[in-house]
Amino acid sequence: MDTIINFMKRNYKILIAVVLLSVTLFAFKINSFKSADPEKDKMLLELLTFVIEKGHYNPAKIDDTFSKGIYKDYLEGLDPSKRFFLQSDIDEFSKYETLLDDQLLNKDLTFFNLTYNRLMKRMGEGKEYYKNILSTRFNYSVDETFNTDYEKAPYAKNAQELKERWRKQIKLSTLSSLTDRLKIQENKEKGIVENDVKKADEELKPGEFVSGLEKSQNDKSIDDKPKSLEELEKITRESSLKSLDEYFGFMEELTRDEWFSIYINAITARFDPHTNYFPPEQKESFDVSISGKFEGIGARLQKKNDFTEITELISGGPAWRGKQLESGDVIIKVAQGNKEPVDIVGMRLNDVVKKIKGAKGSEVRLTVKKVDGSIKTISIIRDIVEIEETYAKSSVVERNGVKYGVIYLPKFYIDFENKDGRDAGKDVAAEVESLKKAGVNGIVLDVRDDGGGSLSTVVDIAGLFIEQGPIVQIKSAGRQKEVLFDKDKKIEWDGPLVIMVNSFSASASEILAAAIQDYKRGIIIGSKQTYGKGTVQNVIDLNQFVRSSDKGDLGALKTTTQKFYRINGGSTQLEGVSSDVVMPDRYAYLKMGERDVDNAMPWDKIDAAQYTIWTNNAKFNKAIADSKNRIAQNHQFKLIEENAKWIDQRSKEYDYSLKLEEFKKNQKAIEETNKKYKSIVDYNYHLKFSSLPLEAEAMKTDASLKEKRERWHESLTKDIYVEEALNILDDLQAKPVVKKSVSEALKNKKLVKS
Repeated sequence: MDTIINFMKRNYKILIAVVLLSVTLFAFKINSFKSADPEKDKMLLELLTFVIEKGHYNPAKIDDTFSKGIYKDYLEGLDPSKRFFLQSDIDEFSKYETLLDDQLLNKDLTFFNLTYNRLMKRMGEGKEYYKNILSTRFNYSVDETFNTDYEKAPYAKNAQELKERWRKQIKLSTLSSLTDRLKIQENKEKGIVENDVKKADEELKPGEFVSGLEKSQNDKSIDDKPKSLEELEKITRESSLKSLDEYFGFMEELTRDEWFSIYINAITARFDPHTNYFPPEQKESFDVSISGKFEGIGARLQKKNDFTEITELISGGPAWRGKQLESGDVIIKVAQGNKEPVDIVGMRLNDVVKKIKGAKGSEVRLTVKKVDGSIKTISIIRDIVEIEETYAKSSVVERNGVKYGVIYLPKFYIDFENKDGRDAGKDVAAEVESLKKAGVNGIVLDVRDDGGGSLSTVVDIAGLFIEQGPIVQIKSAGRQKEVLFDKDKKIEWDGPLVIMVNSFSASASEILAAAIQDYKRGIIIGSKQTYGKGTVQNVIDLNQFVRSSDKGDLGALKTTTQKFYRINGGSTQLEGVSSDVVMPDRYAYLKMGERDVDNAMPWDKIDAAQYTIWTNNAKFNKAIADSKNRIAQNHQFKLIEENAKWIDQRSKEYDYSLKLEEFKKNQKAIEETNKKYKSIVDYNYHLKFSSLPLEAEAMKTDASLKEKRERWHESLTKDIYVEEALNILDDLQAKPVVKKSVSEALKNKKLVKS
């Protein structure tokens, strides 16, 4: 959600400002760092405070109110479920509530050291709690409840009360898992085999369960032989113990620096929600997310106890091409070329990743235990690995004799280090060109769940659909606004256009949707409004401001430097972009937008830019009206709206019975209600989506790509929102589309009954 719109790297005026800031900070180092505490944490605090105050669009005043915000955010970040700290700890911490602003300015780490040391102690105690709790059988006949509203829950008064909280939380977790296992067993006895058994309200249930609620359908402990309640109860405890051991193993791997980054981000968040500190590893991950590529072998890894296992090979990467590694292989040793291999058993996953990744052309040798039990050493030459899921993709569909194209853009990616590298602007242009060659009569551009990215690519993409003109306005603190233009008169696509958004379309997605809407170039459909992030962030490498240091990599700061505005003058901040056609959304009533985030910057407006509205839009108003009528009369959309209200209601329910029969009764009631909404996920309008020729050819030799595209095509034909987008494209055609109304009606009747 919080992806950068890195305009500064394309704007020379801002670059000059950064250079000036760099010079100032070098002077700052000379004048101040000599007398400062040499510890890395204090250096970071000093750097961060200075960079934010000099570079932030509207830096907050560092005072007692600021301090209270840090205090609240930090403690919530350390212990969100209130299962570690006691009230006595909070009483001790509370004297610092209004002192953190002073400690920040004085580079005083007293509060952090106190809370960090106390947390380590409490986590050690928590480990003993859960082991003792799970060593004995739970009594599910006792009539007791547990409330999962952790935000309103008080801290435990003493250790005994905290143990009781752990007991109830774990009991709820195991009870939920036990109920699932009982249901699976009952279904098997009835001859019912379910491919994907999930709790009816799995994604709706509020709160946090400690064990992670294992996927019991795939649990090896569940076989065809019926088990007694006592046996299943024991299995759930063993499974929960394993999950908690893995969770605490992960927590214990976190370094002090990683815990300190939580404290730093509690500080940066007081300026605005999108100003964050990136430790070195997170900065690298961020670079990968914005560019969609990295240098390495192309394998996804996960930690299993002391071992590192390969979970997936990235299609097209060196490991995938080599055909020697496979999912399930366990890495035992890593060697750099001909050097001595290093045993990585028990090593932190981040450290393992560092050893395996490396520069293009370099060799890494992995000693692995294969899935068949054999030990093998595999040599791999590292290369550029592209994460295919990052990039734009398109599909073609034909119905009623008319062909349409769908382009999905997951983010506005760019490679800032290589101007010839892939970026969203160039890739979407290529997809549009390919769709034109395929003879489509309309395009759907899907930016649902697209959290943003590079601002320059937004300008390029919007420019594909207009002749020329302004796309977005930019405002920096104390400066006149700047307007970014599409200056290319060429129009890549002048036909019917629909942009799909939802409440998770943010930042760059909102700029694109706003520009298309202001020009009246296309119709925006989706959630009532988009996310509402109207600010620009710049990532600043902190290492560039320190001439020499023995403290290692200092990471980077992402800070808000500008605000962007629609060409009509309005901001997308908080308000987002309102859809021309609002479609019922299962999560419409949940608070998940920028307006619901603490400390978000305010909405405002500036003067409009001069632009010429698209003239070939005579059918827009009628198409919008017809779509609204269809949605209002559509049984499926009515069901989605009803489901959304039910989800909102469920999200406010926090009390759960810990009595087996009562819990089963409540779960059954939820499942019965959920059956009413089953047709939402089962919906299918039975159209065939297909890849364009170039991709179809690649799929012949790339099984992974083929599988991913087939899954996507299947999801498209079950997506009622895409179906309505195609309906709108029908309505926008120059000649009326002759629809197969009889068969469509029969099909819809059949789907409703199912």
